[in-house]
Amino acid sequence: MSNAADLYLGRQPILDQNQQIVAYELLFRSGDGNAASFADGEMATATVIANAFTELGVAGALGTCRGFINVDEKFLFSDMLELLPHENVVLEILESVPHTPAVIERCRTLHAAGFALALDDVVDSNCPDELMQLIEVIKVDLPPLSETRLRDLTARLRPLGKRLLAEKVDTRAQMELCRELGFTLFQGYYFAKPTIIAGKKLSHNQVTLMRLMTLLLNDAENKELAAVLKPEPGLTVNLLKMTNSVGAGLSHRVTSLGHAITLLGRRQLQRWLQLLVFTSGDKSGVSNPLLLLAATRGRLMEILASEIGSGGSALCDDAFMTGIMSLMPAVIGQPIEEIVAPLPLTASVRDALCTGDGLLGNLLRLAESCEYEDFPVQAEWLARIPGLCPATLSRAQTSALQWAGDIIREQGL
Repeated sequence: MSNAADLYLGRQPILDQNQQIVAYELLFRSGDGNAASFADGEMATATVIANAFTELGVAGALGTCRGFINVDEKFLFSDMLELLPHENVVLEILESVPHTPAVIERCRTLHAAGFALALDDVVDSNCPDELMQLIEVIKVDLPPLSETRLRDLTARLRPLGKRLLAEKVDTRAQMELCRELGFTLFQGYYFAKPTIIAGKKLSHNQVTLMRLMTLLLNDAENKELAAVLKPEPGLTVNLLKMTNSVGAGLSHRVTSLGHAITLLGRRQLQRWLQLLVFTSGDKSGVSNPLLLLAATRGRLMEILASEIGSGGSALCDDAFMTGIMSLMPAVIGQPIEEIVAPLPLTASVRDALCTGDGLLGNLLRLAESCEYEDFPVQAEWLARIPGLCPATLSRAQTSALQWAGDIIREQGL
């Protein structure tokens, strides 16, 4: 029987029309990858997912977002399905599930119990009315559909009054077309790996942030950091707000920027600056999902580095920096080699970002594989890193997601 130690967890963000993350598709596999090795496969799957919500705290890590969970025919009829918290999940009925009277009746029971239901990989409108009445979300699979077929399909689906979710949206053009057609939910790589028409320069504010990060990496004195902050009143005010929050109850006032930096602490200042880079430029809405993804990736790598047991805090800091920096090409539209060139990064961080080499490179590939449904690759990279196991990875993932969500909410980013 599967248990938490066998669990591989993946997640894919689901965004709304404003490109804000509102849900995740949660992807579960046993430690044996995609190969079924259980006498009772549906029970094993149910146990793995139930463990994820209890032992791993997935429900807490989701925050206000819901988790979409794939449900095949066997799992649909598993009693353990009803152990899941219905307020946190959407049951995503796979395209392989036949629309039999028994399936429709089971869906009716789950719907009555408070579960939200979704249809997965829809490419036509052939669904019985009895089932469609129970459905909240229709997920339309884009790759098999031409634009003509997509327009025709959505014209037939819109009158049903269901939320339409576009799957495998890879470009902004696809997203704009689907939004025009009435889709309100989107899932795909377009926000994390946008099509770059022309690279853009760092904004003035981003340049200041990068200069401050560079000074921190060089162990610059507080007065040097303060000199860069002085011409940036907005950053200065935010720094003082954070210092006030951290130093609540102090009997003395902050007397200078250098004093504020001392009170805040250099490590927390570095974290703050790294996250601000993702919200200081374009305010079109793309930055927020990227910020959450970057913060989660950085924190996941930091936690995993701490589990390895070698390298100490320096390895953890380098791991966090690697995770954050790895998404900078998507933020500013420049190759990673150009971004890191002027920064005094350690050789291990530079190698991980530019060539994928070394322990940090392995951690980065592992973190990336956790964001998509690529469990064989996830298992491959996990096996390359001594000291890690599926249980450790799963707990680190949920902890990282919860941490990233908390820090972004607390800091208003």
